[in-house]
Amino acid sequence: MRYWLFKSEPSTWGWPDQVAKGETGEEWDGVRNYQARNFMREMRLGDRGFFYHSQKEKSVVGIVEVCAESHPDSTTADDRWDCVDIKALRAFTQPVSLDQIKADPRLDEMILVRNSRLSVQPVTEAEWRAICALGQTEAD
Repeated sequence: MRYWLFKSEPSTWGWPDQVAKGETGEEWDGVRNYQARNFMREMRLGDRGFFYHSQKEKSVVGIVEVCAESHPDSTTADDRWDCVDIKALRAFTQPVSLDQIKADPRLDEMILVRNSRLSVQPVTEAEWRAICALGQTEAD
């Protein structure tokens, strides 16, 4: 299993929206960055991800699971763009802010710290466990 981070503006698509989709999940569509698209092409069923609220909140608020592997993004006819489907697994007991992440030396090399604009990004297992611990949330 691999770990990822999915960033979303909560005013557009927030954690409650993701939870409302239930077991069927939802396409992580609209991504128009080649690096983020390529990361989605690497994802496999069962991979886990952090659901991160960007803009004002800037915090990890939940855990999602990839429930459909890479396929054409239904929001465009341009065949360059793919997406995955994700479903909500559980909310964080305590959201973990970007400030907390930046303050933790275990997370100095995390892509979120170095490239906060990338909307889909990999997370190492060590980073996954550290952020789950900060959020008082089960890692598995």
